Amino acid sequence: MELSDEITINAPMEDVYAALNDPEILRQCIPGCEELVQTSDTQLEAKVVLKVGPVKARFSGEVALDKSGAPTRFSLTGQGNGGAAGHAKGGADVTLETLGDQTVLRYDAKAQIGGKLAQLGNRLIQGTAKKLAAKFFANFAKVMQQQAA
Repeated sequence: MELSDEITINAPMEDVYAALNDPEILRQCIPGCEELVQTSDTQLEAKVVLKVGPVKARFSGEVALDKSGAPTRFSLTGQGNGGAAGHAKGGADVTLETLGDQTVLRYDAKAQIGGKLAQLGNRLIQGTAKKLAAKFFANFAKVMQQQAA
């Protein structure tokens, strides 16, 4: 499964980049996130509860960040295990571009799932993934606006 989108955020690129690397801000923005702990400069551990169709699961996972292109680009890879519900792994490439006093954030993400989740059908999974991504970025834009105020 692949997802890509673009969002314009009313904040300077440096602020957007810093927020994307702040575990507390990310915890607030990730749908269903119960816990997000930074274990090193480039590693995070997460606990997230997700409902996909009839399947609800608590995922525990790890995310690794590659900040070598900072602050205009970075990538992340991760994997999570939801027990009997299944597992997921994937990654995303994120680019940031200054547009006046705003920042354009673009992402290309890929994910693979297995277990019960994989049996639900591609359309349901793709639709849920798009909704979760849209909710994350809507939450993120709201947090950035609150910080600017």
